[in-house]
Amino acid sequence: MRIYLDWNATTPLAGEVLAAMQTAGADAWGNPASVHAYGRAARARVEDAREALAAVARVDPRDVVFTSGGTEANNLALRSAFPAGATRRLVTSRLEHPSITRVAEALESEGRARVRWITVTPGGTLDLDDLRHALAEDDTWMIAVQAVNHETGVRLPIPTIAALAREHGATLHIDAVQAWGKIDVDESAGDTRSLAGHKLRGPKGIGALFARPGTRLSPVLHGGAQERGLRPGTVDPVASAGLAVAARRAVSGPERYARVAPLRDALEARLLGVARGAAVNGNEERAPHVTNVAFPGWAGPELVAALDLEGVAISSGSACSAGTSEPSAVLRAMVGEERAARSVRISLGEETTPDDVELAAAAFERVLRRGA
Repeated sequence: MRIYLDWNATTPLAGEVLAAMQTAGADAWGNPASVHAYGRAARARVEDAREALAAVARVDPRDVVFTSGGTEANNLALRSAFPAGATRRLVTSRLEHPSITRVAEALESEGRARVRWITVTPGGTLDLDDLRHALAEDDTWMIAVQAVNHETGVRLPIPTIAALAREHGATLHIDAVQAWGKIDVDESAGDTRSLAGHKLRGPKGIGALFARPGTRLSPVLHGGAQERGLRPGTVDPVASAGLAVAARRAVSGPERYARVAPLRDALEARLLGVARGAAVNGNEERAPHVTNVAFPGWAGPELVAALDLEGVAISSGSACSAGTSEPSAVLRAMVGEERAARSVRISLGEETTPDDVELAAAAFERVLRRGA
């Protein structure tokens, strides 16, 4: 029996999502840009997904731009805000996903942005005093911040950050990829917000950027006129059909994830009890399904491999950083290199059961005692 506790990396397709995609694969496989009947059937699936996304984000369907996922959505938001020839100020932090931090670094190297990195607290959030100081010391064009950290589950103080952005006339981009369907997302905050289908029980390879009316967007890719020229390339009607169902499920997702919190807390308590010196990374308010724990005497990847042999799937960092030998950049910013190197992320999901938690805890205990 295998137990999946890596829901932050990706979520399994919901049964009804898979069924919708199978149906669309049979009768809506045409090119949605074609005007004939096959194209119209495909286009209907794309527009149904657009309406479903608009409902979950509480925006007009015209303010939904399809992308290949959260990474492209973040790139589209940031690169649109920093055109060539205009050096503007971007405020962000090392807590962000690589699709924010690496774009920020690239914009700076291209001479399109001046990046101010906000201090990160050991608890896993932004130092709001430093943010206030940064906004007071110079004009800021954009603040880029995530709603929920992808590695620790810490919830960033979006209402406070949004108020500061308004006060200083800055635009606000919210990487909400890890928030949709798990916590309530404030529809009034953010000029742009990103979403990835596979984080909310939908398919991979499709996502969206939500933009407030009047927000200027410029294409990252160049080609056809799809998505009003903002994202050229054929939108997949089969993936769209699955995303529509996933988006509608996401409306009630926070209720389901709230029921996961006691399981997360129980597992966390078991792990802290069995491993002397183990500590949770991120002591601020967290999403209900994530824990990130440092274990003395273990390298994170080695513990992940040992648990995999026991049938338990966890991770030692962001899936987008897999294959690198470096510890998590997020954890390095929070707690330093040494502790980051011995940490693992455990993320439960809406289908995680008490039995799963019990079996996973027992597997952890076997592995940790062997290494003691």
